[in-house]
Amino acid sequence: GMESTRQSKISKLLQIEVADIIQKQVQIQLRSTFITVSKVMVTRDMSIARFYLSIFPSENAKETVKFVEENASLIRKLLGNKVRNQLRIVPNLEFYIDDSLDYIQNLENLLQK
Repeated sequence: GMESTRQSKISKLLQIEVADIIQKQVQIQLRSTFITVSKVMVTRDMSIARFYLSIFPSENAKETVKFVEENASLIRKLLGNKVRNQLRIVPNLEFYIDDSLDYIQNLENLLQK
């Protein structure tokens, strides 16, 4: 079904904030792996937010997602501090590998320009 406007607003907010946290807290520990939050889906009741991560190089994807998951409670805590004025409840965070090839394709096209 179609996401409500509120859901998509919250998805956007979470995407921006979690990408920022990952960049500042998680990325630094992974040196040569690049993580992009490509998509966020929030459940209707706002209890769960699913983050799809594009990971480059892709052979690091599995252990990178594992590492992010191990840090999920820290990420959620930092997120809570950032969005407490906008959100009453901070959803539980789930992380998945975004293995859609569109993303890689777009990246390659950008790099060739």
